[in-house]
Amino acid sequence: MAKDSNDTKKNKKDEKRDEDLSEEDLALKQQLELYVERVQDADPNLQKVALESMRQEIRTSTSSMTSVPKPLKFLRPHYGTLKAFYETMGDSELKKYLADILSVLALTMSAEGERESLKYRLEGSGGDIGSWGHEYVRNLAGEISQEYAKRQSEEVPIEDLMELVQQIVAFHMKHNAEPEAVDLLMEVEDLDLLIEHVDSTNFRRTCLYLSSSARYLPGPDDTLVLDIAYMIYLKFEEYPNALQIALFLDNMQYVKQVFTSCGDQLRKKQFCYILARHGITFELDEEMAANDDDRESLQDIINNTKLSEGYLTLARDIEVMEPKSPEDIYKAHLLDGRASVGATVDSARQNLAATFVNAFVNAGFGQDKLMTVPSDNSSSGSSANWLFKNKEHGKTSATASLGMILLWDVDSGLAQIDKYFHASDSHVNAGALLGVGIVNCGIKNDCDPALALLGEYIDKEDPFIRIGAIMGLGIAYAGAQNEQLRSKLAPILNDTKAPLDVIAFTAISLGLIFVGSCNEEVAQAIIFALMDRSESELTEPLTRLLPLGLGLLYLGKQESVEATAEVSRTFNEKIRKYCDMTLLSCAYAGTGNVLKVQNLLGHCSQHLDKGETHQGPAVLGIAMVAMAEELGLEMAIRSLEHLLQYGEQNIRRAVPLALGLLCISNPKVNVMDTLSRLSHDTDSEVAMAAVMSLGLIGAGTNNARIAGMLRNLSSYYYKDASLLFCVRIAQGLVHMGKGLLTLNPFHSERFLLSPTALAGITIMLHACLDMKTVVLGKYHYMLYFLVLAMQPRMLMTVDENNKPLSVPVRVGQAVDVVGQAGRPKTITGFQTHTTPVLLAAGDRAELATEKYIPLSPILEGFVILKENPDYREEDH
Repeated sequence: MAKDSNDTKKNKKDEKRDEDLSEEDLALKQQLELYVERVQDADPNLQKVALESMRQEIRTSTSSMTSVPKPLKFLRPHYGTLKAFYETMGDSELKKYLADILSVLALTMSAEGERESLKYRLEGSGGDIGSWGHEYVRNLAGEISQEYAKRQSEEVPIEDLMELVQQIVAFHMKHNAEPEAVDLLMEVEDLDLLIEHVDSTNFRRTCLYLSSSARYLPGPDDTLVLDIAYMIYLKFEEYPNALQIALFLDNMQYVKQVFTSCGDQLRKKQFCYILARHGITFELDEEMAANDDDRESLQDIINNTKLSEGYLTLARDIEVMEPKSPEDIYKAHLLDGRASVGATVDSARQNLAATFVNAFVNAGFGQDKLMTVPSDNSSSGSSANWLFKNKEHGKTSATASLGMILLWDVDSGLAQIDKYFHASDSHVNAGALLGVGIVNCGIKNDCDPALALLGEYIDKEDPFIRIGAIMGLGIAYAGAQNEQLRSKLAPILNDTKAPLDVIAFTAISLGLIFVGSCNEEVAQAIIFALMDRSESELTEPLTRLLPLGLGLLYLGKQESVEATAEVSRTFNEKIRKYCDMTLLSCAYAGTGNVLKVQNLLGHCSQHLDKGETHQGPAVLGIAMVAMAEELGLEMAIRSLEHLLQYGEQNIRRAVPLALGLLCISNPKVNVMDTLSRLSHDTDSEVAMAAVMSLGLIGAGTNNARIAGMLRNLSSYYYKDASLLFCVRIAQGLVHMGKGLLTLNPFHSERFLLSPTALAGITIMLHACLDMKTVVLGKYHYMLYFLVLAMQPRMLMTVDENNKPLSVPVRVGQAVDVVGQAGRPKTITGFQTHTTPVLLAAGDRAELATEKYIPLSPILEGFVILKENPDYREEDH
């Protein structure tokens, strides 16, 4: 073996190693060494036989994945010899054969970054790529992506690489390795190839991987990836998924295409339920639904007219129709004596708190114990009595609470609010106007009752009435992009006589109506209004609502905000930075853009003089951007904990609100503990924000632990009217809709973000940045902006005629199955219930019967079931 006979040491060592091998291994080793000799023979026939045998050995050696196959191991010492010989050969079939073998040997032998495996593959005989095994194909794919990047930078042609990519993608798609195929195509920037290679067996997994990876890609790749997923879904007629991607991209052309591609009326109904849940205004035309009656019934569903009925069906099924009074929520009897004594302190403030609690808890039920009680003796009844237990602007919130109690039920809502229009008290009138807006929240109607009723009050003298009407219109037409409203509201912004608060609410309402539309005219109007403010007005907390209205126009629209952001840098320095932060946080809300989070964190790390306010929106911005996906969310929670330790007071006041947004209606234990600690903070504003956020993270969950914390806080703060007010509001939020509602703006398994819902929450959080003047001052009705995000957290299965249908479903924690092999279970720890059922944060449902087929792959909200024609009763 050793060429030099003097080198006895080496000889012995080699012999010893040979002895370790079993007989067949030794035989194989000698056999392969013989082949290597023969390959270098002068006789081409001998060469050919040797190469064939070598090839055979390598291909048939299936070894475990953990160790190198034996032939490769024994051929390693000869890699250099074969390589040198290869260089000397003339072009021939044999040379190509040898190239194939060298390509496989390079898998374990070549130096890092040499890409020899790819080099020899391209020089070899081609042939079936999969026959050399999976590991070889994966290695090639990795080398291709490096080679591609190199060739792109040198601008060398890449045709030969692309042929190889075709083969590899075809191989991966056949062998259940869709994610690897997608990754390779992303590297070589040719995802269109994918559409040819998917088939009915693997398109779902491919698209799931595409749509999940889009969250982690930089733009514009993310939209490209989703476009491909959309096309694949359309190709296989998986319309509900295609619709969801269209909504995610906010591409109305795509939405239209889904409707026109699908001919089935029932499936179109299901699309309409998805659109209604997403909360966008969408008009069907002849192309999308030819028959007039059909179109009308579909438009009704999009307009959300079925929501109230479905919600009340759920309430009856769960048996919570009984109205609850604020006392039922406070549960003061569970506390020791001192708190109940203190209940008489500042009674107007306490009554106002009770008004909100009553409104949130009985939201949408149509009856309560304070406002809708039919009286025995006279027509004015006890509702009037409760109304006048509130002072001045408190009456506005009290009257508007009627709108909340009758939420989504437009007909009876308007009938019951009507009598307050004739009251002599302007605060009551203002509340009635706001109430009309709240009743119509999310419900669209052809005859536009809200516009008809509120339109004439916009230009009244009384500022309270104007604010009521303007805010009501903002809530009723959120996201409607109604031009008629723009022409009514925009002039107010530039009206020099209008008070600041009227202008601020106008900006917010316009931002809501045109949310995410990037509307130039509205943006201009708000910018001019900001430029017209005097020095003294710029320091007012309400002025800060103007940049927010501007930001809402660009909600989630990323770079589209650039031009407006440039203009905002020319503003007075008192508002410039505030405006910049607000625009940035709105434009990237829900995108999970890591660079923007870092940018916002950078602004929070500066220690500033007193009087600087822009760090509040920056902290909220971190939460708005990072709430898009679970990983970013966890990281943001940790970053916010750091800010608490190092940040200035104005940052500490915003951190609890940011935590509240990150875990809205999803009480995570670590966040709950942080907020509980902050609710006893020495700075009362931090404590108030923390208490509010406890309400937000528990919103609509009836979470017993948070309810207990708030009860204890109510006895702890029984002497502090402001903090007690916040505790009461939080108690109302936790029991919102008696536990049937959620504030989470994400839906469809956390894939879609409803823009109007996020806008409502954002406005409410910005109002809480300055608790003392806004929420605890006379603008407490800004809390009603939360109604934009209130949705039943239900799964309601209905039959083909929209009638509720009870079927068994399994509800459990959702499991992420992206890129997993086989058919993994999508939920874990499930219980079986019959519909309608409630879904908590992170829950997923699946049908527990084969009798019906759901028309939507995601069981949330309203889902239409159709009977399964292949179902046989006796089989089960």
